[in-house]
Amino acid sequence: MSDQSFEFHVLARDGAARCGEMRTSHGVVQTPAFMPVGTQGAVKSVTHRDLDDLGAGIGAQIILGNTYHLYLRPGDELIARAGGLHRFIGWERPILTDSGGYQVFSLAGRRRISEDGAEFQSHLDGSRHLLTPEKATDIQAQLGSDIAMVLDECIATPATVDEARVAMERSVRWAARARARLERLREDPASAPDVTVTNNGQAQFGIIQGGIDFGLRTESVQATVGIGFEAYAIGGLSVGEPPEVTYDVVSHTAPQLPPDRPRYLMGSGMPDDLIECVARGIDLFDCVLPTRNARNGQLLTRFGPVSIKNARYAEDRQPPDPSCGCYTCKHFSRAYLRHLYVAGEMTAATLNTVHNLYFYLDTMGAVRKAIMLGTFERLRSEFHQTFSRRSQLNA
Repeated sequence: MSDQSFEFHVLARDGAARCGEMRTSHGVVQTPAFMPVGTQGAVKSVTHRDLDDLGAGIGAQIILGNTYHLYLRPGDELIARAGGLHRFIGWERPILTDSGGYQVFSLAGRRRISEDGAEFQSHLDGSRHLLTPEKATDIQAQLGSDIAMVLDECIATPATVDEARVAMERSVRWAARARARLERLREDPASAPDVTVTNNGQAQFGIIQGGIDFGLRTESVQATVGIGFEAYAIGGLSVGEPPEVTYDVVSHTAPQLPPDRPRYLMGSGMPDDLIECVARGIDLFDCVLPTRNARNGQLLTRFGPVSIKNARYAEDRQPPDPSCGCYTCKHFSRAYLRHLYVAGEMTAATLNTVHNLYFYLDTMGAVRKAIMLGTFERLRSEFHQTFSRRSQLNA
């Protein structure tokens, strides 16, 4: 059984790069798209009004929420009573929620993995919880996100092939359980009277695991696609491996996924990562990097990262990126932004975040346009000519 309110159509191709439309119960997302991360129901340091005004003239099309954090606080039952996450946070556009698996697995000594699921100790009050594939599905049903991710097992890098196989095969079994649970909720809501489904149009994405082993990735694709989801994500990357390894795994995995479904690369990354993975057929991205780095005083520009707290900017009256059309670059100088950061003003985080998210979303808008025009390879080349991860705006 598939969700009929979720649709995806590829509108244009340029090599492996795709431009498409993803229709959800809360609106259309033009792809390739970057999803700002709103971990606890809010993208840190900015308001929804700020998100509406971001790049390419269409703002943030979709944001990501975190199941683990929302389950612990304020609680999925409270959010369900409020009518779901969209109503609770006042966001009318699409939302994707992750399963909470990555956060649980990052707890190290405070969690235990078994076939049942992941038992963990809350970072808030020390209480113990068991997150099963069914529980993660129920929580997200109550949150009412447009896209819900299945619970998967993340592993650290480096990992042996045997470790990657165990986690991949368990992730497949968990994915089958999550799918069965969602289909039961769709077909017979009365079977789960303690679960309030707040979005009948919710889609569910399966996750491909397997570490950096190509054979395991292929096995994971075959098994996960065989279960049957609305779309598929590539997980378990951007966890410490070199970018080239990420690109190789994506190059191997993406072409094996159904061509008529969106492809989501979880947790990646730097702006050049997005460009390179679009070139390999990826449609959706998320990462905390633009917002987290903004709060730490790093701006992402077309030349590369700029550490605005650097003393060299103390009297620099230029905008952060002279070619950028964001509110921050239109109104403020590097010197002023440095002053705000050094002074500990909360406005620094807001203005830096507005710029970084605008840069990401504007870049993705340019990518979509280039794919439609058949000029993506030229854009890709020009981007790499100016963007450097080590740049400090020397141009």
